[in-house]
Amino acid sequence: MTEDSVKTGGHRLTLAGEAATVRLGRDLAAILKPGDIVAISGHLGAGKSLLARAILRELADNPDLEAPSPTFTLVQSYDTLRGSVIHADLYRVRSPDELDDIGLIEDLDRIITLVEWPDRAGTRLPAGRRLDIVLDVDPKAPETGRIASLAGGVLWRSRLAIAIAARRLIDSAGWGEAKRDFMLGDASTRAYERLTRPDGQTAILMISPPRADGPAIRLGKPYSAIAHLAESVDAFVGMDRGLRSLTYSAPDIFAQDLETGLLLIEDLGDEGVLDESGPIPERYEAAARLLADMHRHTLPAILPVADGRDYIVPDYDRGALSIETELVLEWYAPHIAGVTLPAVTHAEFSRIWSKLFDEILAAPSTWTLRDFHSPNLIWLPKREGHAKLGLIDFQDAVLGHPAYDLVSLGQDARIDVPAALELKLLAAYGSARRAADESFDLAGFARAYAILGAQRNTKIAGIFARLDKRDGKPAYLKHLPRIETYLRRNLEHPALEELKAWYQAHLPKLFETAESP
Repeated sequence: MTEDSVKTGGHRLTLAGEAATVRLGRDLAAILKPGDIVAISGHLGAGKSLLARAILRELADNPDLEAPSPTFTLVQSYDTLRGSVIHADLYRVRSPDELDDIGLIEDLDRIITLVEWPDRAGTRLPAGRRLDIVLDVDPKAPETGRIASLAGGVLWRSRLAIAIAARRLIDSAGWGEAKRDFMLGDASTRAYERLTRPDGQTAILMISPPRADGPAIRLGKPYSAIAHLAESVDAFVGMDRGLRSLTYSAPDIFAQDLETGLLLIEDLGDEGVLDESGPIPERYEAAARLLADMHRHTLPAILPVADGRDYIVPDYDRGALSIETELVLEWYAPHIAGVTLPAVTHAEFSRIWSKLFDEILAAPSTWTLRDFHSPNLIWLPKREGHAKLGLIDFQDAVLGHPAYDLVSLGQDARIDVPAALELKLLAAYGSARRAADESFDLAGFARAYAILGAQRNTKIAGIFARLDKRDGKPAYLKHLPRIETYLRRNLEHPALEELKAWYQAHLPKLFETAESP
């Protein structure tokens, strides 16, 4: 599949044979959502049914699905892994009014709709979610070749650009025949696919388009800019190369499209640091020792991405630390604790945290990967030393206090880490740091650990409440009791006495249950 030209919101593709048409159908299926309408036009024999069948088979994850053309039935419905799909052929429709009788225009916002001969529907198919595909014979290869012209409204422009760029990247990297399977993502806007070649070799397609700015909330900046969240895939590439330069097992990057935000990377596998009982202590301790090894190095703030293109690792500064803690006031307090706190209480909260941040910001900084916990740690038993631990999801890395990532590990947001194991992690880390530097201050580190533990769990409590209330993702609420337990545990440190008093006075719900994991 090659692209001949690009118009505003549209693409013109040359398809060399039926296999290329089928591949286009699979690629389109990967980006379809309920509410989408794919309107396929073209002369008889142009390949409309072939394209529709390829889309249906991919949606159903069934390469043998018959999916006959509904020329006589007009409409055929399918229940697929991605929800309900309607395939319509309107060739025999003579008036748009006939669509009322066959029910085609009902519940369009809840299903994926594929329509051949869409011109017969008149204006009955809404334009907002509609992708128009016109198939024609390629005059340069009239026997087998086709030309596909794709055009959609504003909702389709980015999706089409990413889909076509992904196909170009995959083909150029030699993975054109690989099967593509969507992988369950996280709470972020990134998406992932696992590519599997016929010989079983796998790779991961990371889809991470440039982050769109949200509304300005402070000093003209959106939350993502203040919190120093990655704005582009450059952050991943720079950190990946930095980690690999230290011989750590970050994924090898096979191919990249920095402008679109696409990476084809090494598949590190699925074996993690957990078993059916929870954390595997030996693997968690190995992770703690990796952090100790990383923190003994003097690490650069500027990392190469491509020729003439660098990534600057941002500081985990007061603004970022502060705005993260404030999430608990904005989301957890009203939505979970059921209280609305006055401005004077907000100000007191900020004053207490500001004093604590003074201590954190005075310490030497290092790479802080920021999400160094079980979902992002892969166990690689065939490798040696620190390379046994695969690292992913580090694009939001900053230059911060070394205790932060150990907190991420020892107070894992998604799995209970017993207090006894957490202490072992601190001991393993401290022992490794002292072996490299006898002056390492373990007591001072433990104090910073408690402060940053309180900061991180305060942030996560706010994020999980926001994911439920704003984003409609209630599944994260099941983790809140764990986060609350970690937060209470940190608040017992003498350094956090004043902060604990604030929580007791203004968010007493946090102390209603006090069971440790």
